[in-house]
Amino acid sequence: MPRILLGVSGGIAAYKALEAARLAVKAGHAVRVIQTEASNRFVGPASFEAITGAPVLISEFQPDPARGAYPGEPLPERVPISHLALVERAEVYLIAPASANTLAKLAHGHADNLLTAAALAAACPVAVAPAMNNRMYLHPATRANVAQLQARGITVVPPGEGELGSYGEYGVGRLAEPPELLSVCESLLGPRTLAGLRVLVTAGGTREPIDSVRFIGNHSSGRMGLALAAEAQRRGADVTLIAANVALPPPPSTTVIEVRSAAELARTAAAQFESSDVLLMAAAVADFRPAQPAAEKLKKDQGPPPPLELEPTEDILKSLAEHRREGQTVVGFAAEHGANALAYGRDKLARKHLDAIVVNDISAPGVGFDAAENEVTIVAADGRQRHIERTSKKQVAQAVLDEVERIRSQISGAIGADTPSAAGV
Repeated sequence: MPRILLGVSGGIAAYKALEAARLAVKAGHAVRVIQTEASNRFVGPASFEAITGAPVLISEFQPDPARGAYPGEPLPERVPISHLALVERAEVYLIAPASANTLAKLAHGHADNLLTAAALAAACPVAVAPAMNNRMYLHPATRANVAQLQARGITVVPPGEGELGSYGEYGVGRLAEPPELLSVCESLLGPRTLAGLRVLVTAGGTREPIDSVRFIGNHSSGRMGLALAAEAQRRGADVTLIAANVALPPPPSTTVIEVRSAAELARTAAAQFESSDVLLMAAAVADFRPAQPAAEKLKKDQGPPPPLELEPTEDILKSLAEHRREGQTVVGFAAEHGANALAYGRDKLARKHLDAIVVNDISAPGVGFDAAENEVTIVAADGRQRHIERTSKKQVAQAVLDEVERIRSQISGAIGADTPSAAGV
């Protein structure tokens, strides 16, 4: 369910925000609301809470009973930072009405209330819908602030012209109508290009026990897999995430299955893969495991440790790819080290019968395991190759899903070309 954060600033037009929220909920969106103190003088939180089914926040120091969750989501275990949590989970942030004062604050980067602080922390698309007296709207200062916001990539929903809040006043400054506000939000949410598809994502790193407390593991945090899951969900997919020892919170409304070892991951992935349309194998799976792990903790005061004999783990990705049904898309990840990273990745692509592989050289500082950024090369089985310069893992996930959509469009085209037409039957 797409998540919309609605920010309401002070002005008589705040009553229209109620209708915008109602239309968004009716359209199937999950809506949370932030109000300024001034807006509370025009429309109270109880009205928005009745429409959205979620608590309204006014102050950044106000506890959120929903802990940042949107309607329909489970309650997080930890209490988040309020001015970050709501906008971090939002897929679009609409500020309507946006008063002249709020526009000025946004244009100059102020964060003196919850609404403006959330805007400054927003990674999702942001839209503002100005509403004020026509003289205020046409003032050079307001026009400059609007232009500044547009230059930064913020979508401005222009006000309409007509009767204004003050008796006898007429001109430009009326808040855009609620259906238009919803339309803008839905356009910023982007096309639901993966709607109807089931996407299976693996994330994190497996741990192979040595004894009851020690294990062989790796440095994977799961960030790349979580970013893939979030992006697939944003595009409308039904996402299942197999998380191997991931401490980070998963994307909201994602089905999460937790595993620890490579054997658990293999069993779970095999069970989920059959009903999936796309597999994104981002988990770092151990290549070897202790052949005979001790049932209890090995103690150093009990003499020298026994030799650690290793045995290979199952090649999960290769096994799944070899048993896939027609129409399934399989993408692997290769974390390599050094100058031959791309060559190793191409070898894995062919040897494991994948549709594409995402190769990253983890020898570069600040990318790869347990880092917020990554730099990868996406190599497809049809020969297409695309290098993604160092950027956030969210941007990398978008590039990977773009490639998945390209591959699937080619598969669909090939299937359609092989299907006899009605005229030839």
